[in-house]
Amino acid sequence: MKNIFDLSLNELKTWFKDNGEKPFRASQVFDYLYNNVYTFDEMLNINVKAREKLKDSFNIFLPEILDSKKAKDGTVKMLLLLEDKNIIETVIMKYSYGYSVCVSSQVGCKRGCDFCASTKGGLVRNLTSGEILSQVIVAGNFVSDRIGNIVLMGSGEPLDNYDNVIKFINLVTSENGLNISQRSITLSTCGIVPKIYDLAKENLKITLAVSLHEVTDEKRKIIMPVANLYTINDIIKSIRYYIEKTGRRVSIEYALVQNSNDSKEDALKLSKLVKGLNIHVNLIPINAIKELIYIPSSHEDIEGFKKVLMDNGVETTVRREMGSDIDAACGQLRRSYLEIND
Repeated sequence: MKNIFDLSLNELKTWFKDNGEKPFRASQVFDYLYNNVYTFDEMLNINVKAREKLKDSFNIFLPEILDSKKAKDGTVKMLLLLEDKNIIETVIMKYSYGYSVCVSSQVGCKRGCDFCASTKGGLVRNLTSGEILSQVIVAGNFVSDRIGNIVLMGSGEPLDNYDNVIKFINLVTSENGLNISQRSITLSTCGIVPKIYDLAKENLKITLAVSLHEVTDEKRKIIMPVANLYTINDIIKSIRYYIEKTGRRVSIEYALVQNSNDSKEDALKLSKLVKGLNIHVNLIPINAIKELIYIPSSHEDIEGFKKVLMDNGVETTVRREMGSDIDAACGQLRRSYLEIND
């Protein structure tokens, strides 16, 4: 049975019309769904006959919070149980300006980035648009507040689940739904070049974040298998196209690893790669993962790397570490849970 959260308002209007009911009922259903009414029987201004038809065609499913952990800085990581018993992660981060939620787009991931725990078990399946959306709803209910920002930066590669992710963005930004601004959404990719070109043509106002992490193809291939398909020059060309097509600034994600990619020479190469582009570099102290041997760069090296970029005209920030005491990095908590319950 289809989850009603997978439907757009127009799709639900079509369903009502096809089932002999007035299409305006779809707006009433959406009013209920996005005001925390999760059973059809409670939708009292919809006639009983129509409610029975809805129950025969759809369910209203939100994932169960299987576990949650709260960090000292207020970050909350939730393990969510899906209808088919698969498990995903969602992270809620509290900032001075409100709540941001990091959502997963897949169960697992096939891309095999060496520093990411979410890919260690491979890809299980894509999430539907409604399953991605439901993470935002569950997060909002958990904190009893509005979610203002969304990052598609949890488990999975969003551009490998392209159609569902695009539909999710349209659903979550709909004025009939959660009505979150497109400008408050960031999509992170490891660099699926053809899909970056496709995304540029969607006429969205979201922020694109590209995980680069190395400045040479040779070294990038070691930690990111996707580099065997698309070179850094390929990625830079696609970023340039995205910027020209959308007018949006792109974020370059760069995880710093001690004695690997954190030298001032690396910083200088990075600054040359992005010269003339409307980009922002986000430096990330890499998360420690027990299966891996990577060590985060020192504070001194991070600041030195940042200074080189800034001195060369590249806007740069260092990402604030959040939830490090609760395994808040992508895939860590889910992987630990699966190992314990295997």
